[in-house]
Amino acid sequence: MINHTMIVSFDQTPPEADLDQYLTDIERAMLDSGLVRSVTARRHIAVPGEEAIPALIATVIVQVAVDGTESLAKAFSAPALHEVIGRWQARHPYKVAWANHEPLS
Repeated sequence: MINHTMIVSFDQTPPEADLDQYLTDIERAMLDSGLVRSVTARRHIAVPGEEAIPALIATVIVQVAVDGTESLAKAFSAPALHEVIGRWQARHPYKVAWANHEPLS
């Protein structure tokens, strides 16, 4: 099993209701692919002064557990996930960094 951890950084933080909907949409699209074991999405917990750091600062973190790289590749090729990403990028542009890794615990 591997985890795919995404650091999602919106250019401008969406309103609270929109951000909640983004988390729901991403979780649902990944689960509906039938290729993931679990999906967890949470808001980043800001620390005072972090905005001064020249780095990609998360708005949300999404972690997807899959059986392996083949399942991950298939999940990310699902049309429903591409639709969700395209819709949200059009409404609220964002950047993503990610890491594929073994479970940390």
